[in-house]
Amino acid sequence: MHVVLTREPGGNVRVHDGASRAVPAADLPALVVAAEEGARGGPAVPRWTWDDTNRWYLGLLRAGVRVERSHDLRLVHRILRQSSAAAGSPLATAPPGPWDTMAPTPPSAVQPPGARRAPQDAALFDLALPAPSARADEPGTSATDPVAQLRLQEAAVAGSSAPGRLRLLAAGESAGALVAAEMHHAGLPWRADVHDAILTEALGPRPAEGHRPARLEELARQIRTALDAPPSLNPDSHPDLLKAMQYAGVGARSLRKWELEKLDHPVVAPLLEYKNLYRLLTANGWHWLDEWVTDGRFRTEYVVGGVVTGRWASTGGGALQLPKGVRRAVVADPGWCLVVADVAQLEPRVLAGMAGDEAMAGAGRAGDLYAGIVASGAVPTRELAKVGMLGAMYGGTTGASAQVLPRLGREYPRAIALVEEAARTGERGGVVTTWLGRSSPVPGSAWDEAQAGAFADDAGADAAARARSVTRSWGRFTRNFVVQGTAAEWALCWLASIRRRLWALGAAGGARPGLAPAPFSDRPHLAFFLHDEVVVHAPLELADVVAAEVRAAAEEAGRLLFGGFPVDFPLTVETVDSYADAK
Repeated sequence: MHVVLTREPGGNVRVHDGASRAVPAADLPALVVAAEEGARGGPAVPRWTWDDTNRWYLGLLRAGVRVERSHDLRLVHRILRQSSAAAGSPLATAPPGPWDTMAPTPPSAVQPPGARRAPQDAALFDLALPAPSARADEPGTSATDPVAQLRLQEAAVAGSSAPGRLRLLAAGESAGALVAAEMHHAGLPWRADVHDAILTEALGPRPAEGHRPARLEELARQIRTALDAPPSLNPDSHPDLLKAMQYAGVGARSLRKWELEKLDHPVVAPLLEYKNLYRLLTANGWHWLDEWVTDGRFRTEYVVGGVVTGRWASTGGGALQLPKGVRRAVVADPGWCLVVADVAQLEPRVLAGMAGDEAMAGAGRAGDLYAGIVASGAVPTRELAKVGMLGAMYGGTTGASAQVLPRLGREYPRAIALVEEAARTGERGGVVTTWLGRSSPVPGSAWDEAQAGAFADDAGADAAARARSVTRSWGRFTRNFVVQGTAAEWALCWLASIRRRLWALGAAGGARPGLAPAPFSDRPHLAFFLHDEVVVHAPLELADVVAAEVRAAAEEAGRLLFGGFPVDFPLTVETVDSYADAK
């Protein structure tokens, strides 16, 4: 049952649940709790339907309220506007409108329901958000009315060529938005003292503002000495550093690591160390610690579907690129643990499921799919199996990948044919679609211009070469789009299943409460997600059962996507105190 929420002027919320009524925003958490508890275990569990999950759900979480399921109109609108499965629907064919330009609400803009927002906040955020309906009793009179948008979305799915898959994708994307909000709210356990010790060990004590740490200053001195450069040379200035290296006869054309490692010069060792430590300082140094870690928690701002394939992105904190060197600071609360799980070779397994390639699915049944490819006799080594599969999915056309690909095509014809056809479609300027219905964008103006230039009357060899290059590049994109996008859909189903299963476990009897805020202070909960890896923060008493539920969720995700097709998604699951101890 959909319950649509709409904000009204004056601080009220209009609730559409068959009827239509206005309630004060401060009463919304109690209303949600009553509706959830009244429907618990029955078929009428509300599906809270709103314009943007962050805008509504983060406030409820801060009031200690969790919802079971939702429908994010903004996210689903974007999928249906693009999906080839719903291409003929009124939603897909309508001219661009406010739903197309609606941006996700940043978590920093959200306050608990009923809280009064300062005037400057209203100017910053409210004007960019959907306006309420012109008349509350006549939904559909506003271009951004959520009731009207829901009707358009339901009609688009029902009339599509794949309604079941699109419904699953809409549910998964919306569940992902709930998970992202909950992980921001609960946070990833983070020991600021451990992080400071990591930085001090690598860089020296925290320097005064505007100064380099001691180790970087020493390395800068060594770099100047090796180059016979003046004290004014700043290693952070790439143009000045390259110029000094040219004067010294180093022979470097760039500062890329792989090129520097080929050189035999005294500057190479200190420069490489400087680059590594400078990256640590700028990406996860003391300023990062001050900005992103509060109350023993790192709270990133995930962007669900932030990548065109449906993968997540983040708007700050670099959550999707946490270096191993700082993971020692991710430490479970006392009496709690981290259950870390990642799926092995997710993308090739998804490819096997999409293609219905039983031979390739069988290669992964023993656990290591690449070892299974070797056992099939397709290639002699695991490294070649991996290189070949990555080449198939990402478009490797040279070297070992090109040599191995024909062998893989003979052994796994359906899987290789699927990605090859996706590449050919992209090269023709066509659109490809993931298993559940997310479609790729059409090529941009650069593609059009390159093709037109190649067929012009005065086109030369350069124009033809450029057209071929652009064509192949887009083919590589569409080749990978179908695989990476479907892997992202599998991950959404995995997250949704984990989330539901963890909540069903309830609180651990007698367990020491953690530092996460309500409603997760005494319950296992998702704390981190990275494409094919999750971290669950759990009471020690529940570690084994949590690990079992995470495994069961992976099996459920496979069934949701591929039914009874025999493709496995094995996990590596570890229970650790510190994230750095996993794997």
